[in-house]
Amino acid sequence: MVNVSRRTERVGSLIRDILAELIQTRLNDPRIERLTSITRVDVAADFSVATVHVSVMATEARRKLTVQALQSASARLRSFMGEDLVLRKLPRLIFELDDSVRRGAEMVNTLEQLRAERGEPPDWESGDRDDPRDENTNPADGASAGAPRPPEPAPYAPEPASPQRSPEDE
Repeated sequence: MVNVSRRTERVGSLIRDILAELIQTRLNDPRIERLTSITRVDVAADFSVATVHVSVMATEARRKLTVQALQSASARLRSFMGEDLVLRKLPRLIFELDDSVRRGAEMVNTLEQLRAERGEPPDWESGDRDDPRDENTNPADGASAGAPRPPEPAPYAPEPASPQRSPEDE
């Protein structure tokens, strides 16, 4: 495994967040699939290159076309990124296809097929849940076993971006 400093890790995280927003809001290229997400960004120690790993939920040909379109828009994305990210040297962007999400979905489908072949119901039908929130509450806490659960907290939403972000700000 490559030794990654905390600073390059923070810069990679910022680049990932900025690029994800830019791809959705500023690029209008029909070659880019709507279900495109950035899974991670690896930044070189000297900040010369950022390798952007993207996951695309589409056919193989459309995945390759999306990566090609992102690569051809890399200079434009880098320019947009410079508006939000303060670095002495903005890294050159290299886009690579990340198939881990697709492979994970295929693995889940394979497991479901095996369960079906064995005559076992899918997880969502079996009623077996590993979610600890579904277990009875502790009567010692003053709540009854049949009491309704409190609402789940809202999902995390990042705060609106400041005009310029810097890794030192974090």
